[in-house]
Amino acid sequence: MKVYLGSEIRNVALVGHNDTGKTSLVSQLLFNTGATTRLGRIDDGTTTTDFDQDEIERKHSISAAAAFVEWNNTKINLLDTPGFGIFLMETRSAMRVADSAAVVVSGVTGVEVTTEKVWKFADEFALPRMIIINKMDRERASFSRTLEALQKKFGKNVVPIQLPIGEEKDFKGVIDLVSMKAYQYATDGSGKFDTIDIPAALKSDADDWREKLIEKVAEGDDTLMERFFDQGGLSQEELIDGLKREISHHQIYPVLIDSASHNIGGHAILEAMVALLPSADDAKTIDGKNPKGEKITFDRRAEAFPAALVFKTFSDPFSGRVSLFRVFSGTLKSDSTYWNTTRDHEERIGKLQLLQGKQQVPITELRAGDIGAVAKLKDVRTGDTLGTKDHPIVLEHIHYPEAAISFAIEGKARGDEDKIGTALARIIEEDPSIRFHRDEQTKEFLLSGQGQLHVEIVVSKLKKKYGVDVILHPPKVPYRETITRPADAHGRHKKQSGGHGQFADCKIKIEPLPRGGDFEFVDEIFGGSIPRQYIPAVEKGIQDARRRGYLAGYPVVDFRVRLLDGQYHDVDSSEMAFKIAGSLAFQAGMEQAKPTLLEPIMRVDISAPTEYVGDLMGDLNSRRGRMEGVDAEEDIQTLHSRVPLAEMLTYGSTLRSITQGRGSFHMEFSHYEEVPRNLQEKIIAESKKAHQEQHAAH
Repeated sequence: MKVYLGSEIRNVALVGHNDTGKTSLVSQLLFNTGATTRLGRIDDGTTTTDFDQDEIERKHSISAAAAFVEWNNTKINLLDTPGFGIFLMETRSAMRVADSAAVVVSGVTGVEVTTEKVWKFADEFALPRMIIINKMDRERASFSRTLEALQKKFGKNVVPIQLPIGEEKDFKGVIDLVSMKAYQYATDGSGKFDTIDIPAALKSDADDWREKLIEKVAEGDDTLMERFFDQGGLSQEELIDGLKREISHHQIYPVLIDSASHNIGGHAILEAMVALLPSADDAKTIDGKNPKGEKITFDRRAEAFPAALVFKTFSDPFSGRVSLFRVFSGTLKSDSTYWNTTRDHEERIGKLQLLQGKQQVPITELRAGDIGAVAKLKDVRTGDTLGTKDHPIVLEHIHYPEAAISFAIEGKARGDEDKIGTALARIIEEDPSIRFHRDEQTKEFLLSGQGQLHVEIVVSKLKKKYGVDVILHPPKVPYRETITRPADAHGRHKKQSGGHGQFADCKIKIEPLPRGGDFEFVDEIFGGSIPRQYIPAVEKGIQDARRRGYLAGYPVVDFRVRLLDGQYHDVDSSEMAFKIAGSLAFQAGMEQAKPTLLEPIMRVDISAPTEYVGDLMGDLNSRRGRMEGVDAEEDIQTLHSRVPLAEMLTYGSTLRSITQGRGSFHMEFSHYEEVPRNLQEKIIAESKKAHQEQHAAH
């Protein structure tokens, strides 16, 4: 396998809404270059870049995958990405290491939710991009309607460089406005084509669009603009050079046309990727951080030291853990030792590989700009940088968002907690947007992800890959109990059963503390009415009782206990007796102190297009939410509110429904507040019922 230079490499992320045919397009390009022998899915339902069992069953991508083609002495690394909103962290990871993006839209549905999101990602990473209108063979496909929608959403820099010959079932070829050649494709899906004259019916349109293209290219350069006015046009070489420059400067987003399933337009897309998209060598400098965390910029071509960013990890049944990386600087060689500059330790690298989906192609070295993989690294995770100890640069990776939804998780079989923990640790290596932790308050293990489907796929992986069956439940709300007025209480424990008896007596006063005050114990014993050695036992008895709760089994908080007086017996008193007395005093005090339930209130920020704000506010009101303000940025508004956690457990699906998938939200704990009285009765009743059922089961 040839080792390519950065100038000979194109790193292209294929991005867009789900079901626009990104994976089919990758399959088409692989087939047309001879990298695969089948177009589309093979007999077991896989494609080169959809090889995970869940992807096969669901027939859509859930993670990013890499493949490559060789065309015109150029290597094109293709990064196939998911189009579902909950898997867009995979898409962002791929775009982080790409040099350009191919935004794939359907000729039937046009601009959709994820089209807008990936466009913003491309802006964030400053990626030049081309737009590919796919599915032009489908019923109701329309080039003009789709182009109009693209220009309306993304501006007049969206410029076609191809026109379709026919639409829907009559789609059979493309007109290249740069070369002014027309290509008619075979109907057998072979990808073969004939160069033909531009059909007479389309010649006028082609001339008009080419004129617009030349004008747009000339606008970006004073010399070209002068020549355009002097000569009435540009030479072919000037047009191609100018077009490439304008694409790299984000002044033109060229539009191409395709039918991946019928293999129409594939060769023209390959030609455009090579001729018009930036090479991996075009980025002259790279930003990173030194070991002190200070930002640094270095010239990656002048510096010979290697720096590679691991942007994805996946588990292979034969190779084990596989790390995908991009070499940003220098050269990585097989069977060599490098330094993990993120974690500050040495790492031995075995055989380097190029990936065609999960198929691994061995290679001796990878130079700056290329994308490859290596298996079985000892301690390398997604986001780590591999380099040298002498030049320890850390390349920045993407930041993963907070999880949007959580479920309580338990094993179907007793004692499976360790198995679940081990398996989830491996899954989190592949997908760092998953969270798994134990809630210290409710004692539940919580599995969190970007949406319900995200969590369900993790559960599916647990069973298929690791043989662990689990059950999901909505997480418990960590309610609290507290008191609303002071009370005096007396606890006496006295028991005589032959021999030594048990005796302890204590008097306490309980009083409310401000919210967040938790628990205080104040010893106000004078004169030895309770010996010093027994006072900690009184506190322990109260602590144990408050953790068990009084109203509904939730911990009691935000109160102070003053130990005022008591009695003891020289023979019958003991630590255990005073612990029981303390517990009894607490129970008696709670009866008088007017206890109440508290619930966690969350700070919730919701971002969505302006047209959904009214519906979102109405929904938040129905959830007992309190609006605290709205921030506007272009056509997106962010609502700031405080909402009880109990009302937000399934909010993700509601938000998706209201905003048609265009909204996102972030939630974090704010404070505790008293639960409305009418809801308290229901919560207490449910808690007692659950406790009785649990007791009966044992």
